[in-house]
Amino acid sequence: MTVEVQMRDLLDAGVHFGHQIRRWNPKMRPFIYGERNGIHIIDLQKTQKLFKDALSFVEQTVAEGGHILFVATKKQAQEIVVEEAERAGMFHIHHRWLGGMMTNWQTVRSSITKLKRIEKMANDGTYESITKREVSLKERLRIKLERSLGGIKNMPGLPSALFVIDAKKEFTAIAEANRLGIPVIAVTDTNSDPNGIDYIIPGNDDSLKAIKLYASLISDAALEGKQRRRSELTKEDSSFSSEGGRSQVKVKRLKSRDEDEAN
Repeated sequence: MTVEVQMRDLLDAGVHFGHQIRRWNPKMRPFIYGERNGIHIIDLQKTQKLFKDALSFVEQTVAEGGHILFVATKKQAQEIVVEEAERAGMFHIHHRWLGGMMTNWQTVRSSITKLKRIEKMANDGTYESITKREVSLKERLRIKLERSLGGIKNMPGLPSALFVIDAKKEFTAIAEANRLGIPVIAVTDTNSDPNGIDYIIPGNDDSLKAIKLYASLISDAALEGKQRRRSELTKEDSSFSSEGGRSQVKVKRLKSRDEDEAN
């Protein structure tokens, strides 16, 4: 069952509050209901429908074996995104998007390998056989790499889709995804450019409650997708076992008839 988006939750989280009128991007006009006290008000009926479409896409993608990369480097979103991505068993970038994170994936992968090698040295006793200065240098490098790449160090390859908080701030990530043909789901406030985003979620990208709502529902959709995948794989295994059992029974019957004719 697809995760539901409740209008009451959108209202309570302040999703409808956009930026000041003077800071708007005219490309967001179709998603704006009006203005109040110099602030644009987002049309929550459109947000609800578009968010539901995004959640269905996430669920289907994960059900097919894909994985979602959560991207949110603005300060108020970092902890929320880490928590929700990990809850769903997905991946995240929360500190800083490094240029070429996806378009130069081979180089990024070599840095991840270096991070894992240092982690292994810290755990297998290697640190005890080298000088304190060498340990200090390696720990400094490990902390730096963990901060930038820790959320993707176990990602098996390029993500199946990106989920972005604040399309304006994460324009580099969106541009890289567009170049590689990776679908993008993004929260787009009234100052954002919706071009290049496959699944637009018009809404406030500054409110903690709103960010928590977006991330938690995307996480729920990913978990639904995982559950669907497990159920489908279980059915396939069960079907295969049943067919195998019928084949064995059929072979035994033929063998029995042959023996009867021989007798």
